[in-house]
Amino acid sequence: MRIGAHVDQSDAVALALAMGAGQAQVFLGDPQSWKGPAFDFPGGADALRATAADADVDLVVHAPYVINVASTNNRIRIPSRKLLQKIMDGAAAIGAKGVVVHGGHVGKDDEPEVGFDNWRKAVEALTTDVPVLIENTAGGDGAMARGLDRIAQLWEAVAPAGRKAGVDVGLCLDSCHAWASGIDLTTAVADVRAITGRIDLVHANNSRDAAGSGADRHAGLTDGTIDPDVLVALVRDAGAPVICETHADAPRDVAWLTEQLGVEAGIDADAGPTGA
Repeated sequence: MRIGAHVDQSDAVALALAMGAGQAQVFLGDPQSWKGPAFDFPGGADALRATAADADVDLVVHAPYVINVASTNNRIRIPSRKLLQKIMDGAAAIGAKGVVVHGGHVGKDDEPEVGFDNWRKAVEALTTDVPVLIENTAGGDGAMARGLDRIAQLWEAVAPAGRKAGVDVGLCLDSCHAWASGIDLTTAVADVRAITGRIDLVHANNSRDAAGSGADRHAGLTDGTIDPDVLVALVRDAGAPVICETHADAPRDVAWLTEQLGVEAGIDADAGPTGA
């Protein structure tokens, strides 16, 4: 189980090592832009891949927020598919272990089934050896991955599509998003696995808001409205790599979570995140 954080791509490996992290999540460019991947790591994609490999730091890519392959709007859906393919190619170039992409949404007057089918088409159109990790969503009535029922409907569409296309479709479980959508965090891992059969990555984030609020507002692991012990249990039960998206709190959170899991697992905390 590797524990890491979202960091700036330009200094990703050094930032990860400085906080004792075994992995790092990065954007490939502006997350609000429709432009393709940009590599601002000195030396570009090849250098980032080699530097991370030499340091034994795993890389994960977070896709741009603008991607919404579920949309019924052609001017959003079609560019989203094209951009997702470019991001997958960019992730392959840096040797990333996966690409996290938000579940997206349909409009208030659209049937959710259309969005699920659009996801099917998007997966079938991809060409990649890098896993696509769909992230659960905090809020939105038209969201494709908010709550267990929607995740189940989405999985009915994307799992067969992935097998058909030879694309590895996995799930990124965000604890803040799950809390905000009303999922019981004490059973979230078992409930999600019962649907998907897998959890590939955990975004370990506390929440500034109450359960069921629909608000996507992250907080430090020991600072929010979620009991920190519940977060530790969720991460331990998932047994998957972990990314903390808590920004300024990330170094503290990586150290704290590593210590909690190391103590609970009977592992020497000095072994660091790659040994936890």
